[in-house]
Amino acid sequence: MPKRTLSLEGLCVDVKCLIMGPIDNNVYLVSDGFGTFVVDPTQEPEAILEALDGAKLDAIVITHGHHDHIGAVAPLQKATGALVYTYEGEHLDEIDRLTGRPVPIDGSIRVDRTVTNGDVIKIGKMEWKVIHTPGHTVGGMCLFIIPQFGSHADGMPVLLSGDTLFEGTIGRTDFEGGSLAEMRASLKKLAMLPDDTVVLPGHEGFTTIGAERRRVFAAYGDREA
Repeated sequence: MPKRTLSLEGLCVDVKCLIMGPIDNNVYLVSDGFGTFVVDPTQEPEAILEALDGAKLDAIVITHGHHDHIGAVAPLQKATGALVYTYEGEHLDEIDRLTGRPVPIDGSIRVDRTVTNGDVIKIGKMEWKVIHTPGHTVGGMCLFIIPQFGSHADGMPVLLSGDTLFEGTIGRTDFEGGSLAEMRASLKKLAMLPDDTVVLPGHEGFTTIGAERRRVFAAYGDREA
């Protein structure tokens, strides 16, 4: 079961965060009342299904293909028929039981939709802009949404940042497919977002673009503090 379950307030969409797994992954259930999707389901598909509280799961979004972010994708896909979204060309990894090392996944996950930079993922009445953010992985991506017409019109913008941007730091660039130069370029893209954008990362606490402008973006030289 999740170690903690948090419902976030004041956002332009409804978000529930399940903190799960041995390295405390943030698994997000996102809805606007018309559509629902899960972001980076690490494991425990039964617990994720229970947390839906009867809502239909329309989509599964993978921000990047590391094994700790995709462990529950295949069983959730099988149980719900939800569409799986990944970035074009991103590799999905799992842990080899003999060596303990990440290896390409065996095909149990069916990728239904691949996206590229600037695409819009429409789920329910939500429109999420895809931002390609390599650096942690080659095909890493973030999703960004602004307030839209309806019950959440006054809420804050949201960035689902995967393992690109964290509270006070960035994703590791020393894994296979990682690149510090590409991470710097990705951070420059994110630094252009509004200060009040709430950042929901793949691990650890939540933050805002404004807070990281004074820390991460300044430290990497992409925007002035």
